[in-house]
Amino acid sequence: MSSNDDRSKRVENPRPLRALTATRGARVAALTVAAALAGTALFGAGQATADNSGRAGAEPPVTDRDIPNIDKVKEQIADYYGDIETPDGEHYASPGSDYAKQVRGIAAGAQRDLKKALAKQSEGEDEDGGERHGKKPAVVFDVDDTTLLTYNFEQQIGYNFDEKAQDEYLRTTDMDAVFGMKKLVNWAHEKGITVFFLTGRAEHQRDWSVRNLENVGYKAPVDRKHFFLKNKENPPPYLECGADCTTVEYKSGTRKHIESEGYRILGNFGDQFSDLKGGHAERKYKMPNPMYFLP
Repeated sequence: MSSNDDRSKRVENPRPLRALTATRGARVAALTVAAALAGTALFGAGQATADNSGRAGAEPPVTDRDIPNIDKVKEQIADYYGDIETPDGEHYASPGSDYAKQVRGIAAGAQRDLKKALAKQSEGEDEDGGERHGKKPAVVFDVDDTTLLTYNFEQQIGYNFDEKAQDEYLRTTDMDAVFGMKKLVNWAHEKGITVFFLTGRAEHQRDWSVRNLENVGYKAPVDRKHFFLKNKENPPPYLECGADCTTVEYKSGTRKHIESEGYRILGNFGDQFSDLKGGHAERKYKMPNPMYFLP
């Protein structure tokens, strides 16, 4: 068995903007759920999903044979993302991987849905008796593993989350865009759909996150009106739960706030089911993420 020190290695001589010391943290990612990599969900409001990627897991195991071997699961994850290792020891997802094909498919399907929604709006069709008439079309995107890919970061930390390690990574590193999502976000922006980014990242990580989104080519505005981060020190008044919000309360409450500003949320995109629960979106799009689970 490897020691903690063996599993926490400093990446020497990383390429520019790719530096991080991998450390073990308090949160251990739920790797065992990754054994079911098939069946990514793209689902509309009120629809069920067969997706297992990102779920908390099945019934409690009876024997060890009911639990996937973590090292084997890590191998499955690497294969799914088409792991590419650079000469300096960095790991990245391949644009030809099954993961890339899956997320591109979700993005393409969402674009078709949005085109139809815009066409109906321009033709004056309204399925709910006029309740949405005159509201501005909008979409809401999570950040980590929805618009920016954390695969490189997760490989560096060994799936063991640590807040200080995340801060150092975000400060020094630009994550790659999730395959297909930059095209979707920029298309929506060009078509007059207002794009909002809604993340569980902390408020103090705002500047790093803005820099990253802009550097990899997202064209939609990322000012404070369009980019929401979690501010526990000074929570916004529209969140009744204040600093104690769960992820579902924080994200659904923020979407409710967006709607109160006169927007109609055509689509809500996230890699965690907690990104999507709580309503306030006409359609929900589950992005695949077998690397960790967030309730």
